[in-house]
Parts: sequence; C-alpha cells; structure tokens
Amino acid sequence: MASFRYAFRDTFRLLFRHWGLSLLTLLTAASVLYILGFASLFAMNMRYMISRIEGALVVQAYMKRGETAEQALELVRSSPLVLSVRAISPEEALERLRAKLGNQAQAVTLLGENPLPWSLEIQVQRAEHITPLVRDLMVLPSIEEVLYAGKLVERLATISRASSAVSGIILMLTLLISTLVIFNTIRIAIYSRKEEIEVMLLIGATSTYISLPFVIQGMLLGAGGAILAIFGLWSTYSSAIEAIRSTLAFVDIIDNRRILAQFYVFLFAAGATTGWMCSWLAVHRFTSQSMRSR
Repeated sequence: MASFRYAFRDTFRLLFRHWGLSLLTLLTAASVLYILGFASLFAMNMRYMISRIEGALVVQAYMKRGETAEQALELVRSSPLVLSVRAISPEEALERLRAKLGNQAQAVTLLGENPLPWSLEIQVQRAEHITPLVRDLMVLPSIEEVLYAGKLVERLATISRASSAVSGIILMLTLLISTLVIFNTIRIAIYSRKEEIEVMLLIGATSTYISLPFVIQGMLLGAGGAILAIFGLWSTYSSAIEAIRSTLAFVDIIDNRRILAQFYVFLFAAGATTGWMCSWLAVHRFTSQSMRSR
C-alpha cells in the first residue's frame, strides 16, 4: 500500500514539475487520438455504407421456359457466397409487374397467358462475390439469363478495397505517432531524474518500485488525451450527422448510440494502453541499462 501511495504522489510530482511538457504531451496525444478516431469512424462508415449497398444488390436468375426453380434453388443455397435466396413464381412476378406499372397495369391483361418464368432473387455476402456466383449460375442448364449490376459491383469492390487500405495506413501512422510522442515524453521525464533513479538502484530499490510513477504518468497522459479526443469527436460527429441528414438524406451513416459508445470506450482504452506500454518500455529500457552499467 505504501508503494502505491508513493507511486501516486510521485506521479503528480512528475506531472507538475514538468507541467509544460506534460500539457504539450496531453494536447499532442489528444490531437493524434482525435485523428485516429476520425480515421476509424471514416473507415467504419465507409464499410457500413458499402455493406448496405451490397445488401441491396440482387442477382436475378431467370429459368428457361417450362423449368421450375427447385433444382437451381438447392444448388444456390449450398453456395458459401450466398447470403439469401428466394424463388419467385410466375404469378408473383406478374403481381410485381402490375404494381410497378401502376395506372397502366391493365395492359398486363393484353398478354393473355402469363409469359413470365420462374426466377431466383439472390443476395450475396460481398459485392466481389457476385461475379463468381454469376459464372456458376450461367453453367446451370435450367437457367436462361442472369441479370445484375455489373459495373456497380466492380466499382463497389474497388472502393471497398481502396477504403480499407487507406484507412489501415492512416490508422497505423496515427498509432505510431501517438506511441512515439508518449514514449519520448516519458523518456525525457526519466532522464531529468537520472541521478535520483541511479541512487535508488544503488540502495536496493526494485525496478517495479522505480517504474510505477512513470507508468502511471504515461497512463494518465494517454487516458487524458483520449478523453479530450472523445469530446472533440463527439461534437464533430454529432454536427456531421445533422448536416448529412439535412442535405444528403439518402446517405447511410452510423448513428447507433450503442455502437458509438463502444467505439469511444475502445478509443479511451487504446489511449490508456498506449500510454502504459510506452511508459513501461521507456523506463524498463533505462533501468536495464543502468543496472547493466553498475
């Protein structure tokens, strides 16, 4: 218990002794974590919008005249690329046609016998799954024609890959920058107490006893920076949701409070964990070098 009291007392002494450096580190960590959070939210929303569009993509497979959809339905259901599949009877297809025609639905009666075939409505897991699925469908002897938005599928797959790559690079860079900032701040604080730490090692203080104040300092700076970043993101993202809803109502954006709360908790944990890891690495490296040189 006494060790923890010393650790917390010494932590606040470190923070206030180098208050300028601590404040600069706090603001830098907040800025970097804000960029990290913004990039993460951008990646999440891109993935969310693409998944919503992918979920709305439907492959229409039309049977040959006189063929039913039973055999093709079983084969399609067994495919790992397929999210859902539904057989559409000629009667249901005719009713849909009447609904689409609206006031001109009476023209359907001029067709006489129902000319529409059985068909399958197929939804896939991802946009890039459509092309191989279409190839599989075209070789089935009971299928006459397959319709799908080919160009849209290709563009969606390209956008999905590009956004994932760009978001991943941004996340890695911002995480690396935040790690270096906190690491160097703790290292400067350690070198300012170099002689004191060496004396403590000489009189038998353990590395854990020496490291604890610096580790707590790093965690506080990382957690404090994350809290500032979360407040900034919450304000910015709320304004962005309102602006998008008022101007681009058709654009899907994540506004689920539970998902956003989980994301903010994750960002806070990432800030505190980064501060803890950087502090521990910096002080462990210094104490190990000091003990080897004795």
